[in-house]
Order: sequence, then structure tokens, then C-alpha cells
Amino acid sequence: MTATTHYIRPGRFDNLLNGTVGWLARRGISLMGTAELSVVGRKSGEWRRVPVNPLPYEGGPYLVSARGHSEWVRNMRAAGGGRLQVGRRTKEFTAVELPDAEKAAVLRTYLKKWGWEVGRFFGDINADSTDAELLAAAPKHPVFRITITD
Repeated sequence: MTATTHYIRPGRFDNLLNGTVGWLARRGISLMGTAELSVVGRKSGEWRRVPVNPLPYEGGPYLVSARGHSEWVRNMRAAGGGRLQVGRRTKEFTAVELPDAEKAAVLRTYLKKWGWEVGRFFGDINADSTDAELLAAAPKHPVFRITITD
């Protein structure tokens, strides 16, 4: 598996947990800053939902795919944006994918904030990793800078 096809599929427990976290976000309960991402499916044309951890950071917010080149990432590339929802607040946005060379600081900040939750998807990489180590892991973890359009 190459870095550009790297994807860790969710298991049954992950699907149950994601469904619960998404359900809570739709009802206005954000756990540690989570929101529900909706993006139009590149094949179906239907809205697809998944909970995410929007990262407030310089020039952001950002969306990081801890699991790699997931379905929401592929859909985001095709759609160029989506929606974030917490409760009744829905924010539409456009998204631009960062090149690998620009990801190190964002990945470090993401791992500082949510490493306890997503660290297992990064292997030996953590918030204390060197820039070189983070850059080596960057191709496996797509990052999008989002701009709220509402």
C-alpha cells in the first residue's frame, strides 16, 4: 500500500462510535470540538456524513484525515467543500488540500490536541516527532484548509 492509498478502514466499534458522535453533534453536543462533516458523494451525489475534529489553527480551520485517504477525503477532493454541523448551526465551506510540504505544523498541532484519540492511526508519529518525521508521514494523512462561506 502506497502513502497515497493509505486508508485504515473503521471497524464495527469505530462505526458505532462515529455514529454516536455524529448523532450527538447533530443535537448540539460537541465532544472536545467535534462536528459532523457532510460532503456530497462523488459517485452517488448524495450527502455523506462523518464526525470530524476541525482544527483551529493559523489560517484555518483545518480538517485532518487521521485514517488516511478515506471516503470523505475522496469526496471532498471531488466536491471542493461541504458542511460542518453542531446542533442547528450548519456552516458551509470550501476546502483546499494542503501539499505534503505544508502539513508538518498542522499535523503536530492536531496530534497535540487529539493524539489521545487518533494517535493509533499515526503509528510512531506523535506531537513530539521531528519535522522530518511528520513530513515523512504527511502523504498518508490528507489535510484540508477550509474557508467558511456563510
